[in-house]
Amino acid sequence: MTTWTSDELNRIATTDELEMAPLQGDGTPRTAVPIWVVRDGDDLYVRSYRGTGGSWWRTAHGSHEGHIRSGGVDRDVTLIEEGDPGVNDRVDNAYRSKYGRYSGTYVEPMVADTARATTLRLVPR
Repeated sequence: MTTWTSDELNRIATTDELEMAPLQGDGTPRTAVPIWVVRDGDDLYVRSYRGTGGSWWRTAHGSHEGHIRSGGVDRDVTLIEEGDPGVNDRVDNAYRSKYGRYSGTYVEPMVADTARATTLRLVPR
């Protein structure tokens, strides 16, 4: 399995946003949307602010594949659903730490149960 390089992890994790273009049913990328990204160890995670109602997430959930661009990194990724409560607790903390400078209006929805249910780990291909 392919892994992130230290440089890629650092470059992506230090940017505020990641451009996410999940693949649609016909294999074409959906229009990229900016989303927040966090790092936990050697893994990168994203969530849907709108929970399972987020259109980019519904597309990602259907294909489990996409393309990301962030911090000068441009990669195809596999999107793996993360249901482990311990990992999700760490991802919550990562969101609070990285984006805490923003109002709770933006951060709290990212750590709510509805967003936790959409946690995806990004695995480079």
